[in-house]
Amino acid sequence: MGRTSDAKERLMAAISELIWIGSYGSTTIDQICDKAGVKKGSFYYFFGSKSELAVAAIEAEFCARRAELDAIFSPMVPPLERIIRLCDSGCARQVELKEKFGQVLGCPLFTLGSEICTQDNGLREKIQEVLDCHQRYIASAVREAHAAGLIEAPDAAAKARMLTAYFEGVLTQARILNSLEVLKEIPEGVLSILGAKRQSLVPS
Repeated sequence: MGRTSDAKERLMAAISELIWIGSYGSTTIDQICDKAGVKKGSFYYFFGSKSELAVAAIEAEFCARRAELDAIFSPMVPPLERIIRLCDSGCARQVELKEKFGQVLGCPLFTLGSEICTQDNGLREKIQEVLDCHQRYIASAVREAHAAGLIEAPDAAAKARMLTAYFEGVLTQARILNSLEVLKEIPEGVLSILGAKRQSLVPS
């Protein structure tokens, strides 16, 4: 089985990278095992299928990111600033990935979700679960900004969906164009959707 202490984690890391750079459909179990340095028999010791591994990888990645999201959306940070910080964090990640892989990868959840949503309900449901959690973070900030009179957004959940659709759409465009340039528009675009200006980020 090789290094059993971290074989499961290496399998999850391998599939995350392979399907993000390429696609879920084109990624084989053999490729995953080769990249992870894990024998195929060991793969089936941990996971019953590629889909099961992908679900576990999504869950592990989100659990690892929860601390970062909690820091970004800290109550000590002004509400609109939390949303801008989330966008800045996502864009910075794309810069790192472009330097590492030579291409803009966009959002792994949207990339995978758009490919498999009509084919694999288990994966679709896990992706939706994670996206819903992200949107709850955003909605909480929108709700506070509305309460503080910084923006007019009585339906925080709807505004969070709009912001998510915009942000993810730009990330997808950046992946298609293989260009980071469009990401520079995100902060102003987000503020426009919120009906806010930069001077409104910190309440008076």
